Amino acid sequence: MKLARFGAPGAEKPALVDADGMLRDLSSAIADINPAALSDASLAKIAAIDAKALPVVSGPVRLGPPVAQTGKIVCIGLNYTDHAKETGLSIPEEPVVFLKGCRPSGPNDDIRLPKDAQKADWEVELAIVIGKRALYVGKEDALSYVAGYCTFNDFTERSYQMERGGQWTKGKSFPGFAPIGPWLVTRDEVADPGSLHLWLDVNGKRHQDGNTKNFIFDVPTVISYLSQFIELEPGDIIATGTPAGVGLGHKPEPVFVKAGDVIELGIEGLGAQRQQILPWSS
Repeated sequence: MKLARFGAPGAEKPALVDADGMLRDLSSAIADINPAALSDASLAKIAAIDAKALPVVSGPVRLGPPVAQTGKIVCIGLNYTDHAKETGLSIPEEPVVFLKGCRPSGPNDDIRLPKDAQKADWEVELAIVIGKRALYVGKEDALSYVAGYCTFNDFTERSYQMERGGQWTKGKSFPGFAPIGPWLVTRDEVADPGSLHLWLDVNGKRHQDGNTKNFIFDVPTVISYLSQFIELEPGDIIATGTPAGVGLGHKPEPVFVKAGDVIELGIEGLGAQRQQILPWSS
């Protein structure tokens, strides 16, 4: 099942994508795709709805983040063997964890750069959406805590991340730096989150072309590991890291995005995104 939200920012309505790829308005059946809607029981009730009986959403519409009232965005760094190598850093012995301090944005919303941006960069990632409270979860049970998966762009200002001291969170948290969607794909439709093709283009040129087969720490390991330190709650997002091909790793010189550039990215079965980069404007 694919769940989405559409409409103006802050006024989105819930929707599902039917078998023919049509967006159907779910607002007559549920208030929103919020943490309460992400339990196994709630998702089963939504799945039982006759999609053909729901009104089609017609005309061009903005897609918002597929989950409302997101709590935390927890990120895993250096989680692909090829990305760790391109950064020149050692393969981590334990997951590298940081937080992203901005709200999720729609998959096709513009990204406005900070006013002093110097090294804006892209990262296509598989995102996990948590469906129930998770604390001290074993790897063998970890996938049962997943509501679904999304495409995610962990957009980053590298100068903030790496040259301003402190934690990576500084470079990850400017408004608009967390595009997610276009939809939430429930876990029953993702047979193996450890075998998904990911890609990202900038201005039509392919920069990232990877696969979650190259995870250092797979999805069950990540969930289990995080649950030792953080109480994961319904609606929380875990961004699982990015494959090789980020601008920072470009040889012989890094390549960063600027105003006017267009980023397109996607994950097999999870949908694609498109963002235009805009300059700072107060």
